[in-house]
Amino acid sequence: MLALKWMLMVAGTLLLAAAVGIPLYGLWLRIRVWLKRQKDEQGALGPKLVEPEPEPIAWRVPVALALAACVPMLIAASIVVVPSGMGGVRVSQVAGTLPGTLYPGVHFVPPLVESVKTFDLRDHLFTAGVADDGSKDSKQKNPLDVQSREGLDIALAVTVRYHLDPRRLDHVEEHLPRPVDKELVPPVVASAWRELTPGYTVQEIFSSKREEVRSKAAATITRKLGADGIVVDEVMLRDIQLPAEYAKGLEGLLLKEQENDQMGVATEIQQKQVRIAELQAEAEEVQKVKESEGEAKSKVVEAKGEADAMQYTLPLKQKQIEQSKLEAEARKEATIQNAQADAEAKVIDSKAELQRRNLLADAEANRIRLIASADGERMKSEAALLNESPLLINKIIAERLSDKIQLMMVPSDGKFFFANDVFKAAAINPALKHEMEGGEDAAAPKASGH
Repeated sequence: MLALKWMLMVAGTLLLAAAVGIPLYGLWLRIRVWLKRQKDEQGALGPKLVEPEPEPIAWRVPVALALAACVPMLIAASIVVVPSGMGGVRVSQVAGTLPGTLYPGVHFVPPLVESVKTFDLRDHLFTAGVADDGSKDSKQKNPLDVQSREGLDIALAVTVRYHLDPRRLDHVEEHLPRPVDKELVPPVVASAWRELTPGYTVQEIFSSKREEVRSKAAATITRKLGADGIVVDEVMLRDIQLPAEYAKGLEGLLLKEQENDQMGVATEIQQKQVRIAELQAEAEEVQKVKESEGEAKSKVVEAKGEADAMQYTLPLKQKQIEQSKLEAEARKEATIQNAQADAEAKVIDSKAELQRRNLLADAEANRIRLIASADGERMKSEAALLNESPLLINKIIAERLSDKIQLMMVPSDGKFFFANDVFKAAAINPALKHEMEGGEDAAAPKASGH
């Protein structure tokens, strides 16, 4: 929204500049023509050049531009942006300060009639008195010297944290002096402390009632500033500087009080130790009495327990004897039953072994019968095959002579077989026949060797 406001202001400024520039340009043209004529009249004797008359100044366009420039500038003036952490109040030129607070954001106000005053709503710190570092400049710049009941001067270091009440900014703008940090808060804080401290002694302010004094001063400051629309968040009493002579005397007094307190503490410790010893003795006596009473009661209980136990001892003994007899009989019966079970198991095992052997014998006999039957069938088929092809006998004999002999069986008629052509070619070609014979002779020793 701020960008829009500035854009409107720039646009209005440019329009206003154009409205002013147009008549100025026309006026400059008229002045140039007049100066030219004056120069011609004073110096030149020859023919004079007649300057054309400039056109009259067009006032309608500048007026229109000026009126047009007022529109964006008025719109921009009506836009008010309250930053974060700030608050605003409207001030009318007719009715004065208007009630209500403008919080951070964009607001629209009537231009030229109302304006917006902004205030910082964040926390402020007012520091009075001696600074934390003890510098003299800070003490002289913003001193806070008060007097105690004895009339001694005390320098205080006080810090007040406060902020403006957003709901009462109209009251702050209309009634309070500006700036509030310098004109209102310092005198209120100083007067509150100076009215309060004369009711207390230096020792009370410094040590025993320090928090009480701070609380009352904070209540007074909060009440006075709250009436003017200032909310006090915290009042801190950081440091107290006593007069040098009183500080020395107070230091000695504090040492004596400390010694007195130490002696009192030592006395209390001794009294407590004596009391503890008495209580321990009483506790030991009571403990011994309780222990003797407990022993007597325990003995009585033991006697009663033994008497009661005797009443149940004999029946328990009889029951134990009967139980041992029953256990012996049970063990005897269990032994007999185990022996019978072992015998029956052995009989069952022997029967199972006999059945297994019979089954193995039957299986072996059946296997032998099957093998014999298969051998008979095989011999019958081989006999039939040999009857049909007697040359197979030679093949079988050759195969059984050696596994390195390679045999090749060919048809007897030689049809559709390449060896027939080879043999015929050997019969026609004596060289080929000689090579074949040489090859057979070379192969014969190898075969015979095997």
